[in-house]
Amino acid sequence: MRESRRVRLAILLAVLAVLAAGLAAVAAEKKGAAPESNQQSGQQNKSGKRIEQAHEKPPVSPEQATYLVRTALLTLNDANRSGNYTVLRDLAAPEFQARNNAADLADAFADLRRRRFDLFAVALLAPVIQQPQLVENGQALRLTGHFPTRPLRIDFDLLFKIVDGQWRLFGMSVATPQS
Repeated sequence: MRESRRVRLAILLAVLAVLAAGLAAVAAEKKGAAPESNQQSGQQNKSGKRIEQAHEKPPVSPEQATYLVRTALLTLNDANRSGNYTVLRDLAAPEFQARNNAADLADAFADLRRRRFDLFAVALLAPVIQQPQLVENGQALRLTGHFPTRPLRIDFDLLFKIVDGQWRLFGMSVATPQS
């Protein structure tokens, strides 16, 4: 029973990641079709026509991105250490809360908890974050990257949504591959 919950949650997180990537691609295409004139530089293609390229401001500063990643992963670490996932769930976006109860989250992160994998390094090291992406028409923020820990690296793929003017956790994937 727990294994099926874990599989369902993993599939749900994978589907969210795919949807987020698809929405990001659609948003990028829309921005490319009608870019704002004050944020463009042009190049010419082989036929001599001008190609417009938008230069967008990142959705969050590097410091804000680091804060969001650290708080999400340290909250997960506390949940793994205590076995209590209610705070992680309660701090997340309402949609995340509706999809996941504390038992679902315990199942999803059972491997980290069973291995007693401590995520404390996220408080000390700087994360390597890929370019933050706005998805879902700018209403969600995707932060993907890793912490360069050894012998196991901490990979993360986090999705946040704006709720009452604040970024709140909407989706989370954490892996610990060999460095």
